Amino acid sequence: MSSVEQLYTAYAANEPLELGVLEIESKEAAYGIQSDVLKLKEENGEVLTGYKISLTSRETQDLFHSDSPLYGAMTDRTIKKEINLNDYNIPLLEMELVFLVDEEILPEDDEAAIMQKCRVAPGAEVPDGRYKDWFPNASLTEIIADGAVNGAVIYGEPAHYDYKAIEDIKGTLFHEGTAIKEGRSTEVLGHPASAVKWLAGTLAAQGEKLNPGLFISSGTFNLPVPLKTGTYKVEYENVGSVDFRVVQQ
Repeated sequence: MSSVEQLYTAYAANEPLELGVLEIESKEAAYGIQSDVLKLKEENGEVLTGYKISLTSRETQDLFHSDSPLYGAMTDRTIKKEINLNDYNIPLLEMELVFLVDEEILPEDDEAAIMQKCRVAPGAEVPDGRYKDWFPNASLTEIIADGAVNGAVIYGEPAHYDYKAIEDIKGTLFHEGTAIKEGRSTEVLGHPASAVKWLAGTLAAQGEKLNPGLFISSGTFNLPVPLKTGTYKVEYENVGSVDFRVVQQ
């Protein structure tokens, strides 16, 4: 069974692989596997709906020995209002602003233009890997091949903001009404729109586009925390908040 087939089977059956079983020679090969896994998802009825950007801070890059961010394609199956832990392997939680693309983002667009072409929503992202004991033990190429370990994305009401509105804002994560984590938008390549610009340029080099209708989970404000049952709220200065529930059933 090829690496592509192994990863897709692990995803579809929620039966994680042992770390190290896939032979992935390079980052380029890893992105090729990610692309082929996406094709299998699409052949089975899923629709490409957006992207997540990972490793947008030096701290997270150092965890996986990377000198750049990563991206992962996400399908309609990943957009959630409620999370059931039984659907996942080892899900974590990150605070992320979600960009909703209203006009095609070009690689030459600067951050101000990107803000004009997108609405921004308060959001959260659930990383989850198709490997046993994946965090923080998976290799960089294993992470990339697995769609940047995308699990789910949750976001609230989007609105238009200018560059300064999210330039240096605080995000606060609450669990059962208690604040458990804080982070700032400067952790996302200095500004979340800079992460989106990076993604647009990286995709353009591969002949792909950020078209209207896609979402972009732009990068985490915080190191990921374990996801538990209960109610969560993520609150952002200037942008608002989103609430969701995590169950196990």
